Amino acid sequence: QVQLVESGGGLVQAGDSLRLSCAASGRTFRSSAMGWFRQAPGKERVVVAIISGSGGTTSYADSVKGRFTISKDNPKNTVYLQMNSLKPEDTAAYYCAATEGYYRTSVPPEGYQYDYWGQGTQVTVSS
Repeated sequence: QVQLVESGGGLVQAGDSLRLSCAASGRTFRSSAMGWFRQAPGKERVVVAIISGSGGTTSYADSVKGRFTISKDNPKNTVYLQMNSLKPEDTAAYYCAATEGYYRTSVPPEGYQYDYWGQGTQVTVSS
C-alpha cells in the first residue's frame, strides 16, 4: 500500500522558516515527479513546488519563488520543502503528491496529474 506522510508543519511567525518532509512508502518514487500543493480555507488547492524524478528539474509558484526550495532524496524516498521568509498568506494545509508515471526530467504542473496524495500538514503563519 502506497503512503505519503507529511510532517514539519506548525505555527510560526512571519519571517520564520519551516521545513516540510514527505516520506513515501509502498513503492519507490525514484522516477516519479513529486510536489507540494496547498489549500487555504475557502480556496482551491494550488501547486506550490514540483520536482522531477531525478531532482534536476523544479518549478515554483510565483508567490513562493526565491523563498521556498523543493528537494528530493531518492534513496530515502522523501521530498522536502524548505520554506523561508514565511508570510501570513502562506497559511494553508500543505499536501505532498507523487505521480504513478515516470517523469524523470519533467514536471507535470497540474494536480490531476498526480496519483498519490498525503493527508496534509497545517502551516499557520501569524503576523
